[in-house]
Amino acid sequence: MGLSKPNSAFEPIIGLEVHAQLLTLSKAFCSCPTTFGSDPNTNVCPVCLGLPGCLPVLNRKVVEFAIRMGLATNCTIAPHSIFARKNYFYPDLPKGYQISQYEEPICSDGFVEIEVNGGSRKRIGITRIHMEEDAGKSIHDVGVETLVDVNRCGVPLIEIVSEPDIRSPREAYHYVWKIRQLVKYLGVCDGNMEEGSLRCDANVSLRRVGETQFGTKTEVKNMNSVRNVERALEYEISRQLALLNDGGAVIQETLLWDADRGVTHSMRGKEEAHDYRYFPDPDLVPVLVDEKWKEEIHRTLPEHPTTRRERFVDALGLPLYDADVLTAEKEIADYFEETLKLLSQRAEMKSESAKLASNWVMTDVLRVVSEQKISLQDFPVQPHRLASMIALIMDGTISGKIAKDLFDEMLKNPAEPKVIVEKYGWVQISDTSAIEREIEEVLQANQSQVATYLGGSQKVFGFLVGETMKRMKGKANPKLVNEILKTRLEAKRT
Repeated sequence: MGLSKPNSAFEPIIGLEVHAQLLTLSKAFCSCPTTFGSDPNTNVCPVCLGLPGCLPVLNRKVVEFAIRMGLATNCTIAPHSIFARKNYFYPDLPKGYQISQYEEPICSDGFVEIEVNGGSRKRIGITRIHMEEDAGKSIHDVGVETLVDVNRCGVPLIEIVSEPDIRSPREAYHYVWKIRQLVKYLGVCDGNMEEGSLRCDANVSLRRVGETQFGTKTEVKNMNSVRNVERALEYEISRQLALLNDGGAVIQETLLWDADRGVTHSMRGKEEAHDYRYFPDPDLVPVLVDEKWKEEIHRTLPEHPTTRRERFVDALGLPLYDADVLTAEKEIADYFEETLKLLSQRAEMKSESAKLASNWVMTDVLRVVSEQKISLQDFPVQPHRLASMIALIMDGTISGKIAKDLFDEMLKNPAEPKVIVEKYGWVQISDTSAIEREIEEVLQANQSQVATYLGGSQKVFGFLVGETMKRMKGKANPKLVNEILKTRLEAKRT
């Protein structure tokens, strides 16, 4: 099914609900662990199961994490908020209700900015961020039975609800990417959509361009990656557009995205809004957040990724592309900055120092991390060793070509770069007289190429440089080779 064309009479209206599973050690209202992957029904207690007589006790860390996300998304933090019971019946909800927030959420009226149309910024409003507990998990692929694992019951979540400000699947992609980046930067969620610790539901409708009234919306679920959010919305918008263009009507319903087939299919009709019969939870006291606590949390926030990216461009002189790659993940930005800090202690910082470090992190470091599927914490070349290696390049001890061999050796050899260089005899030759002798030999052996160069062809210059480097086993200072060779060739014109 094709995408709607830009000149369509309809425009998409999209709102997103992102659920982030919080990185607390224990659940929201009891002391059970939140460990992912435990045997079914082992991380449970009477509170998780909602057994009579058991009272929930709020995990303070849940509130702190919600406030962290609220501050990072420019929300107003409520000094007084309450929990409510969301009542519905489903096999994976033993209590028969979910503890959530409704009328008085902890965060409201925020926004994030995304980049659209080649770099221009668009503000996406955030209606609310509220705390709630997760439900259990129904397991359907066990023959004719459905089993229930309640390990996930009571695991803390925050739900981030956007305003219906998103106007295209691409904008939705950028919004979810930004939310995922923020929760990971803040350390409140690992952002793993495949494992379900970050989940996104979309409400999407079409309305005629110029009108203010929304059309009938559908809710799309089961989008387990940022890319699948975009794909699912592309399909659903096209499906709705085809219906409307054929004179049909969109039915309000909940749809599941099938990533393998690239289609949505109906999960359940939703002609009428659910009545969850929210009411204040009588077992939980209100959450009170004073200015002192809010300021304490604010002081612990890391530098915002957008601010960090701008600093990398303005203060370090990096291209925007480099800054985007380096700040995409907090651990990458931290690794780069630590490398640059240590490099400044080992070598004279120049205008190109940050770019040189950036190139090594973006290409070689991230390549190995991706290939070996490891974190930067487990990466064998830690910042102090990478900084030492780059310093050897900057002071002329090794060439860029030798640095590649050195880096590969450092992946398996824990010794300091300088020790490895000395062991293998990789010190760069910067002795001008030695380089001059080898260049003279190259010119004598390649007189036809010299004549071609003197005749106006610059292409053979690279060949002559390569022959010189080959004779010197790649150890010659390439800058000196270029300078001396150029001088010798130009001298032959007279």
